[in-house]
Amino acid sequence: MRKIIAVVNQKGGVGKTTTAINLSAGFALEGVPCLLIDCDPQANSTGGLGFSRDEDRSSTYSVLIGESSIAEAALETGIEHLRLLPSSKHLIGANVELVHAENRAYRLRDAVAKYEGAEQLIVLDCPPALDLLTLNALVAADSLLIPMQAEYFALEGVSELVQTLDRVRDGFKPELTIEGVVLTMYDERTNLAQQVTDNLREFFGEKLLKTTIPRNIRLAEAPSHGKPVQIYDARSRGAESYMDLAREILLRNKIESPREKARKAASKRAEAGSKVRFWPYT
Repeated sequence: MRKIIAVVNQKGGVGKTTTAINLSAGFALEGVPCLLIDCDPQANSTGGLGFSRDEDRSSTYSVLIGESSIAEAALETGIEHLRLLPSSKHLIGANVELVHAENRAYRLRDAVAKYEGAEQLIVLDCPPALDLLTLNALVAADSLLIPMQAEYFALEGVSELVQTLDRVRDGFKPELTIEGVVLTMYDERTNLAQQVTDNLREFFGEKLLKTTIPRNIRLAEAPSHGKPVQIYDARSRGAESYMDLAREILLRNKIESPREKARKAASKRAEAGSKVRFWPYT
């Protein structure tokens, strides 16, 4: 069964696109086919995976206005199991063009429903605003992943996020849920980070994910090289954290990846090999 996760936060600068890119790559590197859909006119997910901005190329915009299908527009990223539906600056105009369109809030949902690709997971990178593009992403999604910084202003935005979720549930998709809240640019050494974490845990409970994403220079450098951090520097703290995040979300959704199966098999072999055997062997 396919799962669609929208990475969303109305506040900018919280690591939303970084999370969308590296979480998608994490799923793919675990062997789970994933499609990343760039819904942001800034096209940072597109650039972060090494694609230049090409306005003549089919994109999320052409899918929303019905000019092409996802299958026609999706690109191979060079990373096994990971494909990208690129963005375009034309998406800026989609907010105006779709205002009077029929089923304007359901365009992306309907396009995804018609998509017959092998991807088990679809990740949507949303703009940092509650506009028609974000609404399309929320209606298409099964759940929301919310990146947040452990700072005071993040707490102020919590109520706005919950209100947005409630409005979408009431008007468009009652079954929409929160996949989780992930703390980004996290510095566990500060008292503020600990206080914000405690407050968020009290508010969100088990929806606050165990994995946190640290401040890490490799995470900042990777997009300029057009690579997820796991490809740019697999041993960095940022890469390891996003792999942990991917595994945590897979576990929560009861998806056992090929790499997880391989790890379990290797563990059993190691355990069997470590047992003391006495002659005569049986």
